[in-house]
Amino acid sequence: MLSIALPVTLALVIMALLMNLYRLTVGPTLPDRVMALDTMYVNSIALIVLLGFWLQDKTYFEAALLIAMLGFISTVAVCKYILRGDIIE
Repeated sequence: MLSIALPVTLALVIMALLMNLYRLTVGPTLPDRVMALDTMYVNSIALIVLLGFWLQDKTYFEAALLIAMLGFISTVAVCKYILRGDIIE
């Protein structure tokens, strides 16, 4: 059962990443693009964790944690830049 579910889930997450890439490039406003980038971080984390399950390797989970931390920090920095026009006061 897991041998069927993992490839299907990987395909669906890749489709979600492609849709986020479309919204990132076409997005009409800057907040739409920021949200698409943030969603791409979440989808890439899901993709890496699923790949770790599939290959049964624990290093993928550490990479997913690093991407999650970088994604959070960059989202906060971009939001501060949009609201204030400057990141560091």
